[in-house]
Amino acid sequence: MGAGGRMSAPSNAKKTEAEALRRAPHEKPPFTIGDLKKAIPAHCFEKSLVTSFRYLIQDLLMAYALYYVATNYIDQYLPHPLNYVGWAAYIAVQGCVLTGAWVVGHECDHDAFSDYGWVNDLVGLVVHSSLLVPYFSWKISHRRHHANTQSLENDEVYVPRFKANIRNYYKIMNNPPGRVLVWLITLLIGFPLYLMFNVSGHKYERWTSHYDPHSPLYTERERKQIIVSDLAILAVIYGLYNLVLAKGFVWVFCVYGGPLLVVNGWFTLITILNHTHPSLPYYDSSEWDWLRGALCTVDRDYGILNKVFHNVCNAHVCHHIFSMIPHYHGLEATEAMKPVLGDYYQYDGTPILKAMYREMKECIYVEKDEGETKGVYWYRKEF
Repeated sequence: MGAGGRMSAPSNAKKTEAEALRRAPHEKPPFTIGDLKKAIPAHCFEKSLVTSFRYLIQDLLMAYALYYVATNYIDQYLPHPLNYVGWAAYIAVQGCVLTGAWVVGHECDHDAFSDYGWVNDLVGLVVHSSLLVPYFSWKISHRRHHANTQSLENDEVYVPRFKANIRNYYKIMNNPPGRVLVWLITLLIGFPLYLMFNVSGHKYERWTSHYDPHSPLYTERERKQIIVSDLAILAVIYGLYNLVLAKGFVWVFCVYGGPLLVVNGWFTLITILNHTHPSLPYYDSSEWDWLRGALCTVDRDYGILNKVFHNVCNAHVCHHIFSMIPHYHGLEATEAMKPVLGDYYQYDGTPILKAMYREMKECIYVEKDEGETKGVYWYRKEF
């Protein structure tokens, strides 16, 4: 174990694919949230303002170092067309680093950054707005997702389809080239479309957007926070506009826009793969309860990126059960819970590219098993 509770990869990382695909238990678990909390060392629930800022500053310093190297050396020392390769490498690596900063901002959503609410909101507002994410708007809808995970009626995002709702174009795209194309589109513009138009989100009776203070996503009391989020986004956009005037669109895209697309892609991929898996059930209101829903997530292995992403991918089960635990205690808390969770703990070490293709192929819609009377639904692929 390293500093801050970081640990090695999960002990069951060598699970076979057949074991990883075995259906998760869907009955009410024989343990309570209290049992899980007792199993976790008390210090895992402690938040350190210094440690949280250390991780944020570490990410920002790395991002600045990459920016400095890219803007001072790529075009100067790499001949055309090798400079294109240099910029592509910068965009890919910078996007990963900024995804780590995104995760630290996400800690603020859950008040896991510090014990001070105003610090959490200030840091979260700055970090998320800098990455064109409306902080308070996202915080509110994301917490609603945590409160209703795997509920067919009430989950806020990545709500699965029923077979009757599958449109013809989806059937046409249900082939290898189509699946690759759907993934590319999803990773490129999926998150912005969700924020702007609620694509893949919970269905409301009228038009819904994270930028609309009067959206049905929010209560009357929350509307001022949405306005603050919108103003912060407009301030960043205004800054980018002036930067384009000063430096040109290509420069701004290479330095900022390209890495931002990578951030959005990683965030979309991470959240989809943590919640979409052939082994995970969904519940209707007759069966759903909070703990069973929170257990229906799966930890994934992104290799060296686990550390870059502050273990949001491989300690996601813990995050959904105890979202107030800081990321630097996530792995230790996960290991402590495993003996209590037993078969309710889900981990899949399938290589990410393979998992992406498999989940796109296997997880098309949900329905009950034949003859099943309980409100438990599983992913299907047969049309």
